[in-house]
Amino acid sequence: MMLKASAAALCLGALVGCTDLKPMQAQIDELKSQVQRAQQDAASAKESAASAASAASSAQQAANGAQSSANQALSAAQASQSCCDATNEKIDRMFKKSMSK
Repeated sequence: MMLKASAAALCLGALVGCTDLKPMQAQIDELKSQVQRAQQDAASAKESAASAASAASSAQQAANGAQSSANQALSAAQASQSCCDATNEKIDRMFKKSMSK
């Protein structure tokens, strides 16, 4: 009789314990949902970072192209200035030569 009472109490305790799992299951489900949202946010952040890295790389290439163009323009301007200086020097020599006659 005592054994039956103990078994009945154990079964009753197990049933009561199972009913306590329902609130915990709701918490577990909520945590799973939060983890899933966090994973989606992380994936979105990773995608945004990759996009930003690609944009930065494109900007660097454009800046390198602009620097190259600026260097070419500077070189052309310096060559033009040298030519202009040489022409002015020739004109001055010709003027001095004509004045000395």
